[in-house]
Amino acid sequence: MKKTLFGTFAALMLLSSAVFADEKGYKIMKDVADFKKPAFSQAQLFISLYSKSGDKEEEWGAIEYGRDVDGLASVVMDFKTGSKKGTRFLQIENEGNKPDDKFIYLPELKSSRRVNSSEGSKSFLGTDATYDDLSTRDVEEDEHTYLKDETKNGYDCYNIKEVPKDPKSSQYAWRLTWIDKKTMYPIYTEMYDKNDALVKTLTVEKIEKHGDYDIPMTNTLVNVKTGHKTVMDIRKVLVDNEIGGGKGLPASIFTQNFLNTGK
Repeated sequence: MKKTLFGTFAALMLLSSAVFADEKGYKIMKDVADFKKPAFSQAQLFISLYSKSGDKEEEWGAIEYGRDVDGLASVVMDFKTGSKKGTRFLQIENEGNKPDDKFIYLPELKSSRRVNSSEGSKSFLGTDATYDDLSTRDVEEDEHTYLKDETKNGYDCYNIKEVPKDPKSSQYAWRLTWIDKKTMYPIYTEMYDKNDALVKTLTVEKIEKHGDYDIPMTNTLVNVKTGHKTVMDIRKVLVDNEIGGGKGLPASIFTQNFLNTGK
């Protein structure tokens, strides 16, 4: 099972020289990766960009579709409003350490294309998230060290340090993650570079219960060096039999053809 650093459905997000840095840290993060996800989800998603001074620069509205098949998540963002209207993005999770498949449709190009792994450190549509930030990581890719119990942002948490086993597999040298004990969801993450400097923070501002699932409704990603931030906000979400008259979502949505046609 994998976990997503930044995203909604699949987050919808997280490190010594032994096989696992410590058993408790690994077990906690395994539980995080195995959190219960809906088979289908459909959400009204808004992405807002804010300057260092706090001024809103842009806001885009999208419909986000998600599905989970045998523990592997796929997600589509179909932008409907704002300057990114007509843009569509598809991410398909693969088994094990194989990178996720990513495709993007840009209306000015009138076709979709694969996002190559070499583009992982590039910004996703000008947000503070990179394509790698959207990606899922398998638990076995990182070494996990339990540090302490700590209250963070009002949540009773486990504090975990995560270090990639292969430094080339991540743009970050290590992360600190706070896991809410009640939901087993990462509610706050700090990302550090190879100079041990803090690069970004990711905060889950709100978690709501929808059916049997804990859904992160608002995520804020901050670029610490620039002060710029990106907020992903869900204003309505449907899960499982609430979608399509109980039939869920058609598999055709999670294809390049849907990216190209919107249907």
